[in-house]
Amino acid sequence: MSTYLVGLLWAVVGAAGGWLVRWGSVKLARLEGLEPGSRWWQVYGPPVLSGVVFAVYGYEITSLPLLLVRSIFVLELIQVIFFDFEHHLILDRVMFPAMLLAFLVTLSPLISSRLGLWQQPWYAGIGMGVAAGLLFLLLGLAGSALFRAEALGFGDVKLALFLGLLLGWPYTFTALFYGVLLATAGAIAYIVTHRSMKGTIAYGPYLAAGALFVLLRMP
Repeated sequence: MSTYLVGLLWAVVGAAGGWLVRWGSVKLARLEGLEPGSRWWQVYGPPVLSGVVFAVYGYEITSLPLLLVRSIFVLELIQVIFFDFEHHLILDRVMFPAMLLAFLVTLSPLISSRLGLWQQPWYAGIGMGVAAGLLFLLLGLAGSALFRAEALGFGDVKLALFLGLLLGWPYTFTALFYGVLLATAGAIAYIVTHRSMKGTIAYGPYLAAGALFVLLRMP
């Protein structure tokens, strides 16, 4: 089958998955006592972005099992992007199942050397998850002490731990690097549009966006 056709078909699957992400995010928001927004980017953003990312993944990744597994993580990351932008919150109800799934994928090379997402030893993801989580925890504590305000939430710490489990070495650092660059651009855009340095930005979406790119380029 043509790679272009696979990409097109997988884009349709991604758009459907994006609608499911939006529906689930609305339900989760109400469980948290939050009111879901109705702006165009909040409603149509998840299916559109999912469709585009799935199209690229379907074109680039030739292994169907690998495509399926990575696409599940894509939907989880897209949920984080839009929910955190909308509510400035990364949900435990999303992150804990995601971390468990990433942990199982991390351990999969114990069953077969052909399994896993990054062709690394099983302990690489666990080590990077612990390292990334501790790094963001320390950054959050240092920022809070320095600025007398919350610099990084615990949701960001859990997201960093998840990315470490998912991406392993050295891809976690690459994703975090891209995330920092995107967050810097987002902060500059916020300052310019609001003409003020007061306020906060959601950091999680930028980390998740960096992970989306790295997840595609991994072996």
